Amino acid sequence: MFKKYISKLESILAWSQSILTEKQFIFLSSILVGITAAFAVIVLKTFAHWVFLFATYINGILKLSFINSILPIAGLVLTVLVVKRFLGGSIEKGTSQILYAVAKKASIIPKKQMYAQIFTSSLTVGLGGSAGLESPIVVTGAAFGSNYAQKYKLSYKDRTLLIGCGVAAGIAAAFNAPIAGVLFAIEFLLVDVSISAFTPIMIAAATGALVSVITLDETILLNFKQQQVFDYHKIPFYVLLGIITGFLSIYYTRNFQRTEHFFQKLKLNPYKKALLGASVLAVLIFVFPTLFGEGYESIKTLSDNNPGKILENTLFSKYSTNNWVLIAFVGLTMMLKVFATGITLGAGGNGGNFAPSLFVGSYVGFVFSKTINLTGLTHLPVSNFTMVGMAGILSGLFHAPLTAIFLIAEITGGYSLMLPLMLVASISFAISKRFEKHSMDVKDLAQKGHAFTSNKDTNVLSTLETSAIIQTDYLTLSPDENLEKLVDLISHSNQVIFAVVDKEKQLLGVVHFNNIREIIFNTYRVKYTLVKDIMTTPLEIVYPFHSMETVMNKFERSKMAFLPVIKDEKYFGFISKSVALEAYRSKLKAMTIE
Repeated sequence: MFKKYISKLESILAWSQSILTEKQFIFLSSILVGITAAFAVIVLKTFAHWVFLFATYINGILKLSFINSILPIAGLVLTVLVVKRFLGGSIEKGTSQILYAVAKKASIIPKKQMYAQIFTSSLTVGLGGSAGLESPIVVTGAAFGSNYAQKYKLSYKDRTLLIGCGVAAGIAAAFNAPIAGVLFAIEFLLVDVSISAFTPIMIAAATGALVSVITLDETILLNFKQQQVFDYHKIPFYVLLGIITGFLSIYYTRNFQRTEHFFQKLKLNPYKKALLGASVLAVLIFVFPTLFGEGYESIKTLSDNNPGKILENTLFSKYSTNNWVLIAFVGLTMMLKVFATGITLGAGGNGGNFAPSLFVGSYVGFVFSKTINLTGLTHLPVSNFTMVGMAGILSGLFHAPLTAIFLIAEITGGYSLMLPLMLVASISFAISKRFEKHSMDVKDLAQKGHAFTSNKDTNVLSTLETSAIIQTDYLTLSPDENLEKLVDLISHSNQVIFAVVDKEKQLLGVVHFNNIREIIFNTYRVKYTLVKDIMTTPLEIVYPFHSMETVMNKFERSKMAFLPVIKDEKYFGFISKSVALEAYRSKLKAMTIE
């Protein structure tokens, strides 16, 4: 029955594609992608919330505090089981796979990502793994957009645009923050997009947020009703918070990668690795229960009038009225969150760093403001600093200051904190950018040339394959031939450059027509001059594995129109600068999202 309805819907969409203009069909598609992304949010968030309520019930009624430690072990093992048995033994994690698909896979995301992320992340995070659901949500939305575009044979730029719609709708639905969803899609994915392309992204984000707010219980979403009036006299403290969050972002980025890589390098079978990681995580959660799951409930608690409640059902519950113990507990949890998340994902779980960034940001804002208040130096609004701190870490980790500013503004229900949000997010971003050129998700891919960055030329060149524009049909010369052979080749071909090679095809030099004009019109010199006497050593050499950005840099340095290519230590062909530029222009036209 379900398949019958799906088939009927597909038929209607195919018919609508035939009668609508290209732009109208994209608008319709953005709505459908927004709806599907929102339902992914509903499934994930609801499951995670139910498990959290279950664990809270067990802890509160039966006083079995160890249940929080048992559930993550089950979650990681079950995640590995699902991956091994049903997903081919592996699954791509994190939003970096979206960037890779756009840059290197023509915006084609595997079909299994439409459901794999939902199943695995719901087990990992839903059962207490210390990670976030937003990354799997974003990947799921992007996968819906990509596969929808493939189904209806849309172009590369339209596939990319619908991926952006899925990303925007996912964030919008997860936080009921449509503006933040749009900005995240632009800052994270569509680094070069025209104004007209905003419309379908805004439609998708608005659709996702609308479906989410209608369907989901408000208590499941991260939102705040309580905030204090902004006092401009506190600006120096917001500036200081921006500096702290900037350096804490660097700390988080580097330690997360170290922790995740450590587990990835362990030569253990997946189940043993999951058990090892989950055991360490279990100990951390037993001592610091707020590391359980996304941690959004603890963020709400810290911004409340009675933050001491966060110590309930912990080993430190009898100190819930001691502010210094509270600060120490929150501070240690904040510093350990990165390791808990790194262990969760490195040991086989699935999730992301979006929620952990908000978790750490709120905790640092709380610790900073509460400590200042206890010293008697001044009185800071703790709830405001708790919320603004989230923008600082989010901006520093993801290099997305606009997303951070508007996300926190939207989930706090107003824009009264806009000035401190702008200050903290921009300062944190500037500091993080100074020490980490790329954001955490982009870093590894950008170093390999597998992701788009803010450099438009680099983005276009990264999509071109050097091997595709190498011309291998060039005629060659022997070093001991006289120039009569060269004159004959020039008169019977369009070549202006020739490779000089020996019997083993080793490149000895090159001869360019422009450099020997005077010689070839002198009959005597043509007859008695050998090729090896006039050949020159190439200024630059290209290998097929070189990126196109490297090739274009070689053209720039050498000021040459042709560069020889070596493969397996032998002459292979030439790359023409004019051919490379034509390929660049064609790709730029195909990639421009209008």
